[in-house]
Amino acid sequence: GAGAAVVRSASGERGLLGTHHQSDGKLADILYRPAGGAAIPMDENVLRDRSHLIRMSGREVFKHAVRAMANSSGQALERSGWDLEDVDLVFPHQANIRIIKGAANYAGLPMAKVFVNVDRYGNMSSATIPVAMDEAIEQGRLQSGMKLLLVAFGAGLTWGAMAVRW
Repeated sequence: GAGAAVVRSASGERGLLGTHHQSDGKLADILYRPAGGAAIPMDENVLRDRSHLIRMSGREVFKHAVRAMANSSGQALERSGWDLEDVDLVFPHQANIRIIKGAANYAGLPMAKVFVNVDRYGNMSSATIPVAMDEAIEQGRLQSGMKLLLVAFGAGLTWGAMAVRW
């Protein structure tokens, strides 16, 4: 999948109101891609070794992703001046449904406020949130003035959240 967003300055009460981003390189070995990038470019050996494919310690990723997404969401909300109850819709990274449900539960967020489409498209990496937002617009679930929470995690290990007034 692929996703893109046009970002511009906002006026009034709309826009990006709070963020939190963090990483912990000590956790890099639980979710990473050993080769196929700038440090070790794609070549015959990389393909043969399959070292261009993602390596993941599933249980460890789950544990850290759930906590990190919930905590980062709380930080972004605090910086925006919102409470969890103020949020209209949450767009989590669509890694898998267990992580999405686990993070929502850990944060105390009802699943009715969480947009999920991983069951239809799978994990599209960095495209999951833009694609989910586009789908929510098409469905009429995302409308002007709504308070949104966007939250994700990724390799390295990195994570972050943004509170956005749409």
